[in-house]
Amino acid sequence: MKRLASALVLTLLLAIPFGVASAANPSEQTMNSLPSGVLPISDYYNQSVYDAKDNKIGDINDLIVEKDGKISAAIIGVGGFLGAGEKNVAIPFTALKLTEKNGKRYLVMDTTKEALNKAPGYTFDRTAKQWVPAKQG
Repeated sequence: MKRLASALVLTLLLAIPFGVASAANPSEQTMNSLPSGVLPISDYYNQSVYDAKDNKIGDINDLIVEKDGKISAAIIGVGGFLGAGEKNVAIPFTALKLTEKNGKRYLVMDTTKEALNKAPGYTFDRTAKQWVPAKQG
């Protein structure tokens, strides 16, 4: 009976995926230090975006994160006034350049407000919890 119990325990231990066993260890779920040269998301999210001539061309309304954690796109609100009449467009995240001027960080993009206004629009589908192409018309 003792051998049967030992074999059962061994079988159960071998059946547990390694990731599940290690997830219980808090030291593997936290970081002791952060990578160097990283930027906080607050440098991007809800920030204004400017063109190369320092004209405001929009605001970051959302960041699109892929399943692997990489930020692939940004949703920029253009046009409108205080959010009313605003159009949301998607741009590659790499198109944004974080610049510093007079000790303050701000976002610059090599485009114009007119070009963004001509880009396809997106709306947020609250049911699906994702951005979808805006309906034309």
